[in-house]
Amino acid sequence: MSVVLVDAGGTNIGSVRYALQRLGVDAALTSDAAAIRAADKVILPGVGAAGPGMARLRELGLVELMRSLTQPVLGVCLGMQLLCESSEEGDVDCLGVVPATVRRFVEQPGLRVPHMGWNRLHRQREHSLLAGLGEQDWAYFVHSYAVPHGDYTLATTDYGGEFASVIVRGNFHGMQFHPERSAKVGARLLKNFLEL
Repeated sequence: MSVVLVDAGGTNIGSVRYALQRLGVDAALTSDAAAIRAADKVILPGVGAAGPGMARLRELGLVELMRSLTQPVLGVCLGMQLLCESSEEGDVDCLGVVPATVRRFVEQPGLRVPHMGWNRLHRQREHSLLAGLGEQDWAYFVHSYAVPHGDYTLATTDYGGEFASVIVRGNFHGMQFHPERSAKVGARLLKNFLEL
């Protein structure tokens, strides 16, 4: 099985790659369109802001390619947000494969932004990506913007209100948290993606 990490400039690429190696998969880091198109699984990692992330994909000529992929694709953290139609962060158009607008957390008393730390995942429906996920399972988050709950939602997390923490739309999947930093739960969810 060939797995590629799209080199879109995310600072978490090394840790995602290492997490995959622990699962026995050596994922190539690439921005080559042919390599991405030929891969069995594609992962779009990302840490940072939506504007620079989309600018990097445009600069590499990968926007239309990413939209056209038919194999399983996983967006991680910012990578998940880039799968959406647009983001309030920089008021930027994104890949548009998930019908949602990424919104900033609303400031309120006792709610720190960014959302940083461990929080619970609440399954909303059954999907093989969530195989083995329990109701008491936690994941590690670092983000100021979130995808609202919608019909693409597989799991939610509550932080001043519910947001989508795991999503799916056709062959496109997303995890808002960092599976590479989420211990056994993150490893299990990455393994599930590799087995799709």
